[in-house]
Amino acid sequence: MAKLDMTAIGRRLRALRQQRELSLEGLAARSGVSVSMLSTVERGRKVPSILVMSQIATALDTSIGRLVGDERTPRVMLLRRAEQRVISDPAGIERRSLSPVLPGVEFELMRFTLAPGVNAGTFPPHRAGSREYVAVEAGTLTLTLGGDEYRLHAGDSIYHDGDCEHGYRNDADAPCIYYLAMDVAGGTSR
Repeated sequence: MAKLDMTAIGRRLRALRQQRELSLEGLAARSGVSVSMLSTVERGRKVPSILVMSQIATALDTSIGRLVGDERTPRVMLLRRAEQRVISDPAGIERRSLSPVLPGVEFELMRFTLAPGVNAGTFPPHRAGSREYVAVEAGTLTLTLGGDEYRLHAGDSIYHDGDCEHGYRNDADAPCIYYLAMDVAGGTSR
């Protein structure tokens, strides 16, 4: 499992914020994350929760993958299990990135594991035109989309527009494993 380099994450966050001509205050207003938290993350001193990372990425019109991984340009890229970026949130969430960060591509494929009884939280809407695909491998997932709940069991899959609030919850007594494919650019490239 590849270890997160918080200094590099901070540099990437600062660079993306500056590319979008946002001050720390401007990013805080867009993301709902405090200026002090953003500053601490940019300095590489704090590992934010997956939900907070999602709020930051969404406010920057990008993915968590782009915040935690360097862009690569090879024609073929093999990501061995040990090389995949994994974020283990103390709340009982594991997020494993299965796709590389490519220049101009805002797509990410992830594998999530939610411990029994874990509510991953409500994630903010992505930009209009974004798309998300979810497939449950094991357990039961309750997906909330704009206030509507969908209960997915092993083998079920669902597509939804990404420009609505969405939440992930495991109400069961067993772990839930699901895959999420996310296109936050909505078919456009930067």
